[in-house]
Amino acid sequence: MRYSLLTIVLVSLSVQQVVAIPPLVKRQQIDDATVLNFALTLEHLENAFYQGALAKFDQKAFVAAGLPKYARGRFSQVAEHEKAHVKFLSDALGNKATQPCTYDFPYTDPKSFAALSQVLEGVGTSAYTGAAQLISNKDYLTAAASVLATEARHASWVASAVNGFAGWSGPFDVPLDLNQVYTLAAPFITSCPSSNPALPVKAFPSLTLSKSAPGSRSSVAHKAEATATHIVFFTGLDKIFVPITDGEVEVPKGLSGQVYALATSSGTEANDSTTVAGPTILSFEHDSNNNLIS
Repeated sequence: MRYSLLTIVLVSLSVQQVVAIPPLVKRQQIDDATVLNFALTLEHLENAFYQGALAKFDQKAFVAAGLPKYARGRFSQVAEHEKAHVKFLSDALGNKATQPCTYDFPYTDPKSFAALSQVLEGVGTSAYTGAAQLISNKDYLTAAASVLATEARHASWVASAVNGFAGWSGPFDVPLDLNQVYTLAAPFITSCPSSNPALPVKAFPSLTLSKSAPGSRSSVAHKAEATATHIVFFTGLDKIFVPITDGEVEVPKGLSGQVYALATSSGTEANDSTTVAGPTILSFEHDSNNNLIS
């Protein structure tokens, strides 16, 4: 399982208190403007992520870190895409558009930036995939599909051309719902303008699974008050429920790429009402011969 250090960073960030969680609105009030503002919240985060890293690390730093010579130039193009997404969504929402927050990203060099880029682009792809069902306006849905395709290309390029892994996790990407996505994004947000529109999201307590490989046992840790009975592994369109026994769970065999794990109080349902903690991100990278890279 690769990116174990990055996974630890993500988990440690997830236990931090988010300074300015957006005010909540009721689920039945989710309309197209709300979905677009949620997407804009994520695009603001990605835009800040790329702009900050490119301002901090020049071409020499990328090469010194062992990344391909072309990496920074391509990342600059990705940054322009995210900036364009922010403008597109902001223009569509007009005076209802949410404003950027203040962020804190845990990269320390170009290599850790590239690793986190792969993870964020994967989450972005899953966010757009999961939110598609909430969009009523067909024009907005088409535009969201266009952004989704670009996010998926970003994730694939970073994984393969920069980090040297497969450019996909399998034949299907994982759809995540709003709260699942926000739980993953919230650790990077330190404060937001109080004037930002209310969003129907909340961050669940953090979930930690010890370093492990498919087929092995992993210890489960979370600080939620509720009791978790199962860990659900999201892989493609599948949800694999595995019971927690003596504080441990057996990681399913055959997992590949970016996988999400969620602690639930149910062995059959994985939704907001059954979620105890998570999701957390697990990465199981394979080489071109489909061998797990340890």
